[in-house]
Amino acid sequence: MKIISWNVNGIRACAKKGLQDFINSENPDVLCLQETKAHLNQVEIDLQKLNFPQSFWSSAQRKGYSGVATFVRGEEVNFKDGWGIEDYTNEGRIAWTQHAHFDLYNIYFPNGGSGEERHQFKQQFLKDLNEHLKKELKKEKNIIVVGDYNVAHSEIDVYDPVRLSTQSGFLPEERKWMDDFLGLGFIDSFRKFKPDIKNRYSWWSYRELARISNRGWRIDYICVSKGLEKNLISAEILDTIEGSDHCPVVAEFKF
Repeated sequence: MKIISWNVNGIRACAKKGLQDFINSENPDVLCLQETKAHLNQVEIDLQKLNFPQSFWSSAQRKGYSGVATFVRGEEVNFKDGWGIEDYTNEGRIAWTQHAHFDLYNIYFPNGGSGEERHQFKQQFLKDLNEHLKKELKKEKNIIVVGDYNVAHSEIDVYDPVRLSTQSGFLPEERKWMDDFLGLGFIDSFRKFKPDIKNRYSWWSYRELARISNRGWRIDYICVSKGLEKNLISAEILDTIEGSDHCPVVAEFKF
């Protein structure tokens, strides 16, 4: 089973830059998109489904903002629009799908960089997510959490760790949250296979033309609970793929 996660920075914009060609080439079993920036009634039928038999959208109340969508082939799955916290559902942050072998959380984590209010919103989201996942793990569930985490974990995950240590996404409290999240029993799939590799990123600032010089951040993840480690066979960052300021990340499993 191949799972791909990608912050497309607008599904309609990405569709004009070859999104369907990318899907056809990679042929994932599950595709998780973040920052769709669209409601279902704003996009063409083809874009609603992307040639998948099942699609599950969580859109923000505010048009042109946030939003996630999960596309699934094969098995029939159950869908939940978040875990019951209205503030997050209203922003289209979470698509929770329940599969035969695991629960999958497709999440667009808040960005805390626009001011103190959003910083605090992000910190609360991070805390609430860990509390929720802790409860689900106690039920002995296998869980996969994919998406744009908007957090870089370690110094090798950003191009300039000293300068960026005061910026949202690489603050000490956010890196500590990531420690705690992994401490719940999650594995960063990319680091499982490439624990020490440097200069591999998943986001580059458009504004700074950062992709040209690879001044990036690794903030997009596929993390799995320990019960799925035996099923995880590969993980990669598809950093040659364009179409967004993020690139896709992929993990493959054998069940």
